[in-house]
Amino acid sequence: MAWERKISRTVRVRNEQTVGRLAHLLLAISEAGGAVGDINMLTETSLHVVRDITIYADDIGKFDVILEAIRANEGTVVMDVRDEVLELHLKGKIAIRSRYPIDSLATLRKVYTPGVAEVCLKIARDPSLARLYTSTSHMVAIVTDGTAVLGLGDIGALAGMPVMEGKAMLMETLVGLSGIPILLSTRDTDQIVDTIANISHTFAAIQLEDISAPRCFDIEERLQKRVNIPVMHDDQHGTAVVTTAALMVVSRRTGIYLSNARIGQIGLGAAGMGTSKMVMRLTGNPVWGADLNPDALKRFEAAGGRPSNLIEIMANCDIVVATTGVAGLIKSGMVRKGQIILALSNPNPEIDPEDALRAGAAFAADGKSVNNVLGFPGIFRGAVDANAPYITNEMLLAASQIIADMTPPGELVPNALDKKVHLAVARAVAQKAIDQGIARADYVPYVEE
Repeated sequence: MAWERKISRTVRVRNEQTVGRLAHLLLAISEAGGAVGDINMLTETSLHVVRDITIYADDIGKFDVILEAIRANEGTVVMDVRDEVLELHLKGKIAIRSRYPIDSLATLRKVYTPGVAEVCLKIARDPSLARLYTSTSHMVAIVTDGTAVLGLGDIGALAGMPVMEGKAMLMETLVGLSGIPILLSTRDTDQIVDTIANISHTFAAIQLEDISAPRCFDIEERLQKRVNIPVMHDDQHGTAVVTTAALMVVSRRTGIYLSNARIGQIGLGAAGMGTSKMVMRLTGNPVWGADLNPDALKRFEAAGGRPSNLIEIMANCDIVVATTGVAGLIKSGMVRKGQIILALSNPNPEIDPEDALRAGAAFAADGKSVNNVLGFPGIFRGAVDANAPYITNEMLLAASQIIADMTPPGELVPNALDKKVHLAVARAVAQKAIDQGIARADYVPYVEE
């Protein structure tokens, strides 16, 4: 089983300046169950060396064991233990900044009173000018009720804020959109739809995030009918776009064509349902689906899928996608020779890719390889730039296609931090909106400032 690096800490140690002292320390860390990342030497004298060592462990209890092993190592003193993840989150990861310095009374009069009144009156007479003269043209609401956060489940909206901030950082960094986290302290579908609709004038688009199924399906559908800007539940469609792109790449590599393959989806929550629908639209064939929830199977069948179960899917399907959140669900003995398996649950997949390959799979990958960060920034940028009132299935498929086309040889998907990929996705999505006749303004592609 491959190492799952769940937590990391940076330990500052002072070692005696003796030959082999560092080697003994690293051996002690390894024998205690730790893995070593970066090693940075800070100071060196004739007597001592001070280093920062990044150490990975599978949980905090294991890290405590590793720390005791370090302290017990002869000639080693632990000077400090730092959690760099928490340090990066201090006071939050995002902030709203002014685009212009207010460094004179003249500037103040232009950006605030009395100058701003003229702009307000223009917008009052023609609301479409808000897109030109306010930040609404690049603001995206990132909305959660905290009921399905990552693999953590129902932890509440406030606890989900670090994820929303992360999404906002990615939007700004990769495509220049300003993501604004919105935390909702209600789980009532009517209240959620009403609240988002009532604040929608602030934004160019709405990203729904980490809202549990089946409520997420109803909320997205009802909200899109209420507002005249794009609404997308990322756990459904962002994941589906990237997963479909990965399947396109694997299909080309293995010669197992999607249109001819039996495709199975294990887990029919937001990600599984979104992926299944996209694959069925792409291939025109029903996907086999499995879920323990009878209502999920009914929704799946109503969408054109074929209800099935884990055993049947593993025995009959050429391609299997799993999004259950259940680590180790797929046993090695279930894998058929030549099968393609994407076990996408994080942090622990339904089957480790190495185990699947050893069992005969032609290709296997996990959720660390297929990440929806490749999808949502460009999708929203393209929809916003085209001033589309909604995001169509064709726009989503265009995003999948460009991601697959830009995947380097030997890779499953492109580098998630490659801005060229995100801007290409944005242009493909915007162009599809134009082709479909739903773009409401002259399209000007985003160019990084």
